[in-house]
Amino acid sequence: MKRLLTLLLGLLLALSLAGCGTSRPQASASAGPAGGTLEVHFIDVGQADAALLLCGGETMLIDGGNVDDSDLIVSYLSGQGVERLDYVVCTHAHEDHVGGLAGALAAYPAGMVYSPVVQYDSRAFGNFDKYAEQQGLELTVPAPGDAWTLGEAAVTVLGPRKEYEQTNNTSIVLRVDFGETSFLFTGDMERDAEADLLDAGADLKADVLKVGHHGSSTSTSYPFLREVLPEYAVISCGTGNSYGHPHDETMSRLRDADVTVYRTDLQGHVVCTSDGTSLTFTTQKNQDADTNPGEAEGAGTYIGNKNSQVFHRPDCTGLPAGQNQVVFDSRAEAVAAGYTPCGRCKP
Repeated sequence: MKRLLTLLLGLLLALSLAGCGTSRPQASASAGPAGGTLEVHFIDVGQADAALLLCGGETMLIDGGNVDDSDLIVSYLSGQGVERLDYVVCTHAHEDHVGGLAGALAAYPAGMVYSPVVQYDSRAFGNFDKYAEQQGLELTVPAPGDAWTLGEAAVTVLGPRKEYEQTNNTSIVLRVDFGETSFLFTGDMERDAEADLLDAGADLKADVLKVGHHGSSTSTSYPFLREVLPEYAVISCGTGNSYGHPHDETMSRLRDADVTVYRTDLQGHVVCTSDGTSLTFTTQKNQDADTNPGEAEGAGTYIGNKNSQVFHRPDCTGLPAGQNQVVFDSRAEAVAAGYTPCGRCKP
């Protein structure tokens, strides 16, 4: 009996000491960097996409613009002191994203090379694959949930969630976390793939959104934007491009969400630096960011339909019956409440 009591007392003492001890911290980039920074360079490659991420002595290049942008990409990387590309990501196989990656791979040794496909019938993609192969590297197709570290930052693959015939929707979607700050890169992902991400319950919340498809109205849907809730957005597009990017519809949605917008066509290279808690933007050109394009137009009263979750201008001919109405003081308030604009009065 005495021996049993001794064992019990010993067990209780061990448990109490374990409870008072300091738990071992888990290795997590999002736990907070100690004096480090993450730099995200949205490179102005005209009507195309390219972003360079620098953190803790490691580098990641996401897309490389068109084939003709190869020299620009190599020059920009050289200017940032890049000697090696730890990660190269082709979000999808269209030339305005993959084109300049061949030049980058020809100029710099690389670690991992990611692509949503391993074959695509174009010279630009073929050269991308060729220069990766010359380094003894195979194209790796990542899956949702795959993750790696970039210095003290954590990179997580969120999409694509399905196989798509539409190349834009095959875009690799990446979330990058650094301390308390986060970035979301979406390639040219359009609404169908956005909806699949939402259905999958992906963690899309981010402080900075690289707007999909150069600001096209085919991307950045209201439901997607409401889930991301970015404070800042960056649109990569060319000055006076023939597509009309960014489209008015996209700018309107960003305005509704009160997002500060940076554009490479207006401000050139856009660099966002995170210290893990705050974000600082610098631009090549001295034009201010669009803090809320068309804000004045968003002021005033709007009438929502409680049943359809659609909101209208007060003079719309499709207003709901009085008992089904809800009044909003601004367009942003209506959108934040989950209402979508009426297609007739276009509030």
